[in-house]
Amino acid sequence: MTTQDPDTALIERMGQGDEGAVRQFVTARLPRVLALGLRLLRDPAEAEDVAQEAFTRAWRQAPRWQPGQGRFDTWLHTVTLNLCRDRLRRKRHAPVTGEDMPDPPDPQPRADAMLEASARGKAVAEAIATLPERQREAILLVHYQDLTNIAAAQVLDISVEALESLLARGRRTLKQHFAQKEGWRDE
Repeated sequence: MTTQDPDTALIERMGQGDEGAVRQFVTARLPRVLALGLRLLRDPAEAEDVAQEAFTRAWRQAPRWQPGQGRFDTWLHTVTLNLCRDRLRRKRHAPVTGEDMPDPPDPQPRADAMLEASARGKAVAEAIATLPERQREAILLVHYQDLTNIAAAQVLDISVEALESLLARGRRTLKQHFAQKEGWRDE
């Protein structure tokens, strides 16, 4: 048996048609689902479409969800990842670049800090985009979506050991990439 899902009661209420529960679930999960979609697709409109479809599927799945089969949040990440993969497969002909990633907001903007942060964020996004698909997904799920290794392995449908191997290879590739760039410091 898996660990207790903190969303069990909320999912049960969603399954019973409780609109407040649906709003509460979407409000709590939307930022993370959008962030994953944006990091993978690099298009805000596409990310919003994926999020809408993922939450529609969550609403439909809620009445059939069986507690104890895993966490609903892990299932939602799996659905989001698969929807992103589908969209990426459909537009394989268009290369993914870091140019479409929005700059992260700075609460106290300074021009030089904003430029440096933007350049670094773009460089990291571009480097991550060059990783093989599975390594990129593992890095994004663990480091940007803050999933545990166990949850990320479940989302990717692989063993924890396989996930750790993907993470190690991805990190090594990123480190080599930035070691070759002048002016980049390992921080």
